[in-house]
Amino acid sequence: MSRTKKADAYFDSGYSCAQAVLATFGESFGLEADMAIKVAGAFGGGMSNLGQVCGAVTGALMVIGLKHGVTGEAKQHTYKISQDFVRHFIGRHGTMLCPELIGHNLGDPDERAAAKEKGLFSTRCSGYVRDAVEILEEML
Repeated sequence: MSRTKKADAYFDSGYSCAQAVLATFGESFGLEADMAIKVAGAFGGGMSNLGQVCGAVTGALMVIGLKHGVTGEAKQHTYKISQDFVRHFIGRHGTMLCPELIGHNLGDPDERAAAKEKGLFSTRCSGYVRDAVEILEEML
């Protein structure tokens, strides 16, 4: 199964965008899927439904950290790769912020409900998950 399909399967099963991205790559870097799902558990909905940075982006940054580490000289390398990822994601979508990506502030319960009612999580967010996976595959 391709990583894109694997991420889709996680997302379609009810896991957040961050969980889907991290769980898709985690085992390649020594992090079992159940632990990846726990680690990324608070990052969906723009960081705990606060409508901040897209969970697909935060999940991808966790993957980059797993691969490259954050100690000593690796820290600056990890930051550079992370910044490159963010530039690629923003290049595709114009932003990495949930409210701008889906047109609703997920930090507002009424707007979050409206986004869910419109099916934006299954239509737009699933695309952001796939794009994060594709960008990671190109970079890693």
